[in-house]
Order: sequence, then C-alpha cells, then structure tokens
Amino acid sequence: MDVHHSAARGFDLGADTYERGRPGYPEPAVAWLVQVLGIGPGSQVVDLAAGTGKLTRQLVPTGAELTAVEPVAGMRARLAEAVPGSRAEAGTAEAMPLPDGTASSVVVGQGFHWFDGPRALAEIHRVLRPGGGLGLIWNVRDESVPWVGELTRIIEPYRGDAPRYLSGRWRDGFATTSLFEPLNERSFRHAQEGDRAMMRDRIASVSFVACLEEDAQAGVLAQVDDLLDHHPALRGGATVTMPYRTDVYWTFRVP
Repeated sequence: MDVHHSAARGFDLGADTYERGRPGYPEPAVAWLVQVLGIGPGSQVVDLAAGTGKLTRQLVPTGAELTAVEPVAGMRARLAEAVPGSRAEAGTAEAMPLPDGTASSVVVGQGFHWFDGPRALAEIHRVLRPGGGLGLIWNVRDESVPWVGELTRIIEPYRGDAPRYLSGRWRDGFATTSLFEPLNERSFRHAQEGDRAMMRDRIASVSFVACLEEDAQAGVLAQVDDLLDHHPALRGGATVTMPYRTDVYWTFRVP
C-alpha cells in the first residue's frame, strides 16, 4: 500500500504506545462533528486512517454502522481489541476497499496530513453518497505552553520528511478541488492527564520517534524525563496534564 515510510514503520512499531499514550477526543468536539455530519442510527460512517480506533470507539454510541479503514496491520490489531466486533479493512485514503456511494459520512482523526490530498479527496468523493459529509479532527499539542514547546524542540530534529498538520500543507487539496464545498472549522480545548509513563508513551508514539533505533529513541525519552524532572511548571510531579487544542473541520460532497 502507498503509505509514507514514517507512518508505515512508526505506527506499526508504535501501535502499543499509540494506544496507551494518545488521548481520545473531547466529547464536545465529537458531539459537534456528529451533529454537523448528521451521524446517527442508520448512518454508514467510514473512519479513515482509523489507527487504534480512538475516534471509532467514540462514535459507537451514535448507533451508526461503522467501517474502519487502516493500512497499518499493527494499528488494525489494536483497533480490533479496543472496539470488539468492529469492521476493520486494510486500505488507504487513496484506495479504499469499498464500493461507490458506500458512506453517508467519512471521518478522519489525526490523519489527513499524511494523505495525498487530491487523490484522497477524489477517493473520498467516490465512496461518499451525493451530499455526504467529510469530517476531520486533530488533537494538537498546545505549544504556546512553554514546556510543551520544549517537547517539540526535543523531537523535531528527528522529523525528516514526515508531514506535520501545523504546516497547513494538507489544506492545498481543498483549495483546488471542485469535489467538496469550502471547509468549515471550529476549535475546542482539551487536556490529557496521566503519569510519567503516559507522557513517555505519548512522545514514543510519534511516528518518526517510533522509527528511531533503540539507542536514539532512548536518548529522546531521556530528554523527556529530564524535562519532566526539572521544568519549573512540572517540578517532577507524578501527574502531568498535557494541554491540547482540538481542531475540527467539515465539508460536504458536491454531487
């Protein structure tokens, strides 16, 4: 499958740490996405690049019929454990193993910046019914908080060519497409509270960190430990609260 090498290797190796270290989405943000896309009993929803099912499981209570599409085998295995009875298919945003007009909605959590935008939008358009909705959601570390900005400083030298949501390049496909209406957007506040092990898993779950050789990854996590031990805002506390901004986008298929 056509998957960026950092995602293919990093998310396969890091599936366990991803499941342990990544937060779910704030309930108000998910409720908003459900409302604007009209998700409910009788809806057919595709969770694209579903990962370990962080978003999938939050959509189960809507009563929609859910299909998760995820290219990385390790992630699909964790999804099956986290969302028993879920339907999970191997596929990419650019090549979904689904018939035309399958879905009333497609949702993407933490994923669209990895896609080939124009190809993905064409494929999503194919899978959606006329007038169907596309929803995107990202939890974004709040780097305006100084210690969170320090975390980014620690890991960024290892990014390589891995794409980043905050670059905004993922928007380019939407700017040139005639297949979808203009994007709408709304942001929510979010926080993830946990212990030091959670924080280490959060950083270890970053695709390009998960790809590192053992010694290099240990060096990154040692810097994280040092930050947790010595930053004045944290003071080595047993519990850490990671602040996030959760960005939600939605649009609809042009017939």
